[in-house]
Amino acid sequence: MEEVLIEESESGNSCTDEAAPALIAVHPTESSVVVAVGSELRVFDLKGDSAVSPLDELGGPHHSASIRAISFSSDGELFASAGDDKIIKIWKTDSWNCIRTVQSEKKVSAVSISQDSQYVTFADKFGVVWIVSLKEDRDTKAVPILGHYCSIITSMKFSPDGRFIATADRDYKIRITVFPRSALKGAHEIQSFCLGHTDFVSCLAFVCSQDQSKGFLLSGGGDLTVRLWDYISGSLLYTCALDDKAGILEASEIEENDKRAVTDICASSDGSLISVAVQGFNGVMLLSCDLVAKTLSFVKNVSMEKSFIPTSLVLVSSKERLWTVMGASNLTSSDLNNNNQRLLTRVRIISFLQKDPLDSCSRDPALLEDSQVPGGEKLLMQLQGCLDAAAQEAAFAAAAAAVRTSLQNMMIKKQYSVERRELRKRNRNDKKIKS
Repeated sequence: MEEVLIEESESGNSCTDEAAPALIAVHPTESSVVVAVGSELRVFDLKGDSAVSPLDELGGPHHSASIRAISFSSDGELFASAGDDKIIKIWKTDSWNCIRTVQSEKKVSAVSISQDSQYVTFADKFGVVWIVSLKEDRDTKAVPILGHYCSIITSMKFSPDGRFIATADRDYKIRITVFPRSALKGAHEIQSFCLGHTDFVSCLAFVCSQDQSKGFLLSGGGDLTVRLWDYISGSLLYTCALDDKAGILEASEIEENDKRAVTDICASSDGSLISVAVQGFNGVMLLSCDLVAKTLSFVKNVSMEKSFIPTSLVLVSSKERLWTVMGASNLTSSDLNNNNQRLLTRVRIISFLQKDPLDSCSRDPALLEDSQVPGGEKLLMQLQGCLDAAAQEAAFAAAAAAVRTSLQNMMIKKQYSVERRELRKRNRNDKKIKS
C-alpha cells in the first residue's frame, strides 16, 4: 500500500471535509427506496406512492454528518444507517421509526444486518467490527467481535446462510469469519482469507442459486478487477480484468496518478447477472456469472449521459430492475421555488427484459426515461432533491471528481511528521465515549 507524507493546516485537518458518495438501497420487494446523501435519509414508499420522513420517537440524535453505509435486512423489515457522526440508527421499515440508536467510538465505514435480523454489525475507521443485539435492552452497548488491525474496512456482508461474515479492507484482504452462535462473545474463528487483489478491495457481493445455496463471493477493487471466490476455502476461482473491456478506459483520458477502481457491485438473485460500477465510467458494466463453470464473462456496457458516474447500485431481481444513483455530500442545488439549498443526486434505472424465459442470461437492458421511473416525479423529487437534475452536468462532473479524490485519499495510508502527529492527538475527535 502506498504511503504518503501528509502536511496539514494549523487546525490539524489535512484537507476540507471529504466528499461522501450518495448511496441507494431498495427494499427486497421494491416497496420502498432509500437514498442517503450527506446526513440525509430520503425515503420513498413505492407501495403507498408517497415520500416518507423517518422519525425517532425515542428522542435519539439525527444524523449530523455524512452517511457512509446503509443496509436493508434480508426480509426488508429493518434498515440500518451509519456514518461520520459515529452513530448507527436502526429503523423499522413499516413505520420508518427508529427503534435503536447506537453510539460508536469512531466514524463508521460499513454496516450490515444478520440474516435472522437479530444482530447489527458495523465497522469503524480503525478496522474493528462491532455488534449490537436487537434481542437485548435498548441500553445494551455494542461490543467488538473482530478486527482488521488498523485497516479501514470498506465492505461487510453476511453469507446467504448467515453462517459467515465477509469483511474487506484497503490492504487488499478479504477475511471470512465464522459468525458464532454466541455472537456477543466475539467471532474468533477465521474460516479463510481471500487473497489476490493487488490494490484495495472496495466492494463485496455474495452470489448463489437454487443449485448452489452456499454460493460464492464476488469482490471488486482498486486493481480494476472483479474476482470470484470459493470463500469457504479462500480459493480464487476467476479474475475478470475490466481495464480492457470495450475500451472503457482510454489511455488519453487518464491523467497521471489518476487511478480507476471498481466502486460497487451487485448480483441478480440467481447469480447469473453481475452489475458493476467503475470510477470514471459513465454507466454500468454487465457481466455474466456461470456458477457451474465458475467463470465470469463480459456482456456489455450500458452507457448513460456523460456526467452520470454511478456511486451506488442495487439490483432488484423480483422486478428485473437495477437502481443506480450519483451524487456527493458537497453537491447542492438551489430550489427556485423556495430558495432552499438541497443536496443534489441523480437516480437512473435500468430495466432488464428477459428475451428467452429459459435463458437467465438473455436480458436486454433498457435505460428508463424519467417518465418511466416507478413513482414518477414524486419519487424523483424526493430522492434527487429536484426534477431537473439531468441538467446539472457541470455540477455532477465536479461531484465525480470530488468523490474520486475522496476515495483515493481514504485508501492511501497516511504518514505524519512528529509535530503534526502530536497536533492531531491534541485535536482528535474520536476519543472513547465515557460510560
